[in-house]
Amino acid sequence: MAESKKEIYDILPRGKYPTTILAIENQPFEKIINDVYDSGIQFPMIAKPDIGLRGSAVKKINNIEDLKDYHARANFDFLVQQLIPFHREIGIFYVRFPNESIGRITGIVSKEFVSVKGNGKSTVRELVLQNPRYAMQLSQIEREQPTKMDIVLPLDEQLELIPYGNHARGAKFLDASHLISDKLNKVIDEICREIPDFYFGRLDIMFDSFSDLEQGKNFMLVEVNGASSEPTHIYDPKHSIFFAWKELLRHNNYMFKISLANKKRGANFLSHRDGMAQYRIHLEQSRKIINF
Repeated sequence: MAESKKEIYDILPRGKYPTTILAIENQPFEKIINDVYDSGIQFPMIAKPDIGLRGSAVKKINNIEDLKDYHARANFDFLVQQLIPFHREIGIFYVRFPNESIGRITGIVSKEFVSVKGNGKSTVRELVLQNPRYAMQLSQIEREQPTKMDIVLPLDEQLELIPYGNHARGAKFLDASHLISDKLNKVIDEICREIPDFYFGRLDIMFDSFSDLEQGKNFMLVEVNGASSEPTHIYDPKHSIFFAWKELLRHNNYMFKISLANKKRGANFLSHRDGMAQYRIHLEQSRKIINF
C-alpha cells in the first residue's frame, strides 16, 4: 500500500528495468540534476512519485525546465527514470507457492494508450471530444499536450496523447490471457524467482515484439507490484462484474494460501498497528499527489 518503488527496483534483476534515481523531498535541485547526469539518464525521462497512486503525478520530462518545474511542485519523494524505448505495454500476473519450484502466469492485460487518429478535418481537441472515454481525460490531455490540441491531424495519422498505461489516465485495459504460453511462463518465472521471496504480484512490462518477449529479449520492467496489486485483465470492457468477482476471489485465495505457507516458514503477518500506519501513509500520499 505504501511501498517505496525505489526499494522494489533495488531488488529486481539488474538490466531488466530502466536506470532510476531517487529524489528526496526538499532536496536541492542541483543535487538531483547532478545525480541525473552521473546516472547517465538522458532527456526525455520520466518522473513519478516514489510511493505511487494509480499513475497520478507520472510525467514525461522533456528538458531541464520540465524537471525543475516538477521538483518545485513535488512535496513528496520522487523517482527520475530513463524513458523506456519500447511502445507496447502489458501486465502479467504471476503466482508461485513457496513450496513450488516453478510459478505460473494467471492472467495478462494489454494496454491501449490514449491516442487519436486524424481525419484531415478535426483538431486534436475535437477528436478527443468525439470519444466519450477520452473526453473524460480532456483536462489531463491538455496538460500533457498543450501545443497540439488545436492541430488538425492528416488523414489516418496517429497521435499518442498520454504515454502511460494507467487505467486512471485513460488507458484501455484488454484481457490478453490467451497469450499465456509455456515460453512466456518460463521467461516470467525466471525473472520472478530472482526477486527475493516474490510469490504473488503483477509485472508491468514494455516491449515491441511479443515474439521477442517470449524469447526473453528486448523488453523492460516498468514496475513490479505485490500483494496490493490486482489482476487488471478484469477491467476489459467485455467482462462482466461476475467475471471480475470470480477472478478477484481466485487471486485472493492464492494470496491467502501463500500467506499461510509463508507463516509456517517463519514469516510474520502484518500487525494491525503496522497496517494502520501503512494506511495513514497511503492517505497522506494520496492527498499530496492526486491533484498534482
